[in-house]
Amino acid sequence: MSANQTLLDVCDAALFDLDGVLTPTAEVHMAAWSRMFNDFLAEREGQQPYTAADYFAYVDGKPRYDGVRDFLASRGIELPLGDPADPPQARTVCGLGNRKNDTFAAVLATDGVRPYPGSVRFLDYLSGLGTRVAVVSSSANAESVLTAAGLRDRFTVVVDGVVARREGLPGKPAPDTFAFAARALGVPRERAVVFEDATSGVAAGRAGAFGLVVGVNRGVGADALLESGADLVVGDLAELLP
Repeated sequence: MSANQTLLDVCDAALFDLDGVLTPTAEVHMAAWSRMFNDFLAEREGQQPYTAADYFAYVDGKPRYDGVRDFLASRGIELPLGDPADPPQARTVCGLGNRKNDTFAAVLATDGVRPYPGSVRFLDYLSGLGTRVAVVSSSANAESVLTAAGLRDRFTVVVDGVVARREGLPGKPAPDTFAFAARALGVPRERAVVFEDATSGVAAGRAGAFGLVVGVNRGVGADALLESGADLVVGDLAELLP
């Protein structure tokens, strides 16, 4: 059975991660994280530079402050959590997260973002089938990214970092944000398909017992996505077109 047929057998709703699945903003996020963490580490003796491997292991797909906390823990660094209102200069987990967010927002405003062409074609295909769609992103910037990419009007349901905080939803790898989106679309989990490029997001889809979890390999590696619980892995969503 083809991947497309397998998907159609269970898909009344498609739940998309944003960065790295619909838009190439993962690259912008990676650059912003690298700049923030390496500036921070340069002030501490004995620390090796932050690398792309650190991004995939500790940050990718997670809520911003969780990513800061988990990376710092991997280096044996302890900082107070602080408060989301902390300025970017604050020596807190929230302060560092806010510093990264300011860097990301500046790059997005300057350079903009274009969606992956294959993802747009796949969205067009699902629209023709009448499939319900939602964006489920850990980022607090999802609304601005969708608008910059010209995709905002395609989605009636967007569950991002702002919504997760407002609703008290734990972030990925917990399945709660995906489950919230499925409920908002009025579709049971077993009839919803999760599309993720991060191991934490794939793990969230698997933990939530959704109908299918599709890994999109934008750099983390097919094996890592499969080990995290993906049912199948593609390099681009256009591979799922009939």
